[in-house]
This record gives sequence, structure tokens and C-alpha cells, in this order.
Amino acid sequence: MRLPPFQRYRRFMQMSAVFVLGIIVGSVLYNSIFHSTYNLLWMSNQELELQIQQYQKDIKTLKKYNTQQTVIKEIKIRSEQQDPPIDTVVVKALLQQLGSDLEVLRGQNVYDIDKDSKITRSLLNQKTYKVRDKDYAIQIKTMLVMDGMLQIWVNIVVPKVH
Repeated sequence: MRLPPFQRYRRFMQMSAVFVLGIIVGSVLYNSIFHSTYNLLWMSNQELELQIQQYQKDIKTLKKYNTQQTVIKEIKIRSEQQDPPIDTVVVKALLQQLGSDLEVLRGQNVYDIDKDSKITRSLLNQKTYKVRDKDYAIQIKTMLVMDGMLQIWVNIVVPKVH
């Protein structure tokens, strides 16, 4: 049996190998760009969903207490910057969990907040929340009540595991 000489097909095989390699590299680049843009879209969607939930709570509270001037109508929780930055989606989820714990302060009299703030600070200081299978501790730094809005500044700490 006679074999055909492969020297005639060498150039064609090299060109087809380069073509297939180009297809693979192109698909890897396209996939990485697609996933990075999808991740940005997902993160902005998560932030917008959290804002919608917060706004719905605020609207319900404002409708309920619109005639009373001396009650807490809104609760704004702000996170201070951490030295090793924490993912924004994780921070938003932590602030949402903390907001649900602080929901009992809505509708409370502004002038009686000193009693509630001491209880809140003692209950929630160094409280551990779990987000994405990782524990985070919350430290309440400042609580300020002004014009029916309770503003709380917190520091998020990743507890050290021994």
C-alpha cells in the first residue's frame, strides 16, 4: 500500500492549526469580556434592588407617620471605608441585614432615642452577620437623629479566625 506524501499538505495543516488556535483565543477573549460586563451589570442590579427595597420602606413609613413631626421616619446606614476594601455587594447586603435589625426604631419618638440608642448599640455592637458564607462584624460608630432621619455610621470588620 502506498502512502501519499504529506509535504504537499504541510502548509494547509499549518494554516488550519493557526485558524483553529485563533478561534480558541478569540472565544476566550470574548467570554472574558462578556463575563466582566455581566458581573458589572449584576452588581449594579443588586445595588438598585437594595435601593428599591429601602425606598419602599421609606415610602411606607412616610405615609404612616406623615402627620407626626417628632418620630423617626427614615433610617440611613452608612459604612466607613475599610483598609482592605470589601466588595460593594457584600457591604450592601450587610447594611440591609443591619437595617432590618434596626427597623424597630422606626416610628419611635425622637426625644426618647437616647434610651433606644443605648440598647441598640449594646445589642448590635460587634454583632456578626453572615454574607456569602463569610462572617462580618459590625461596629456602630455614630448615631445621629435629625429631621426625622436616623443616620448611623458603622465600621465593618472581618473577624480574625484563630
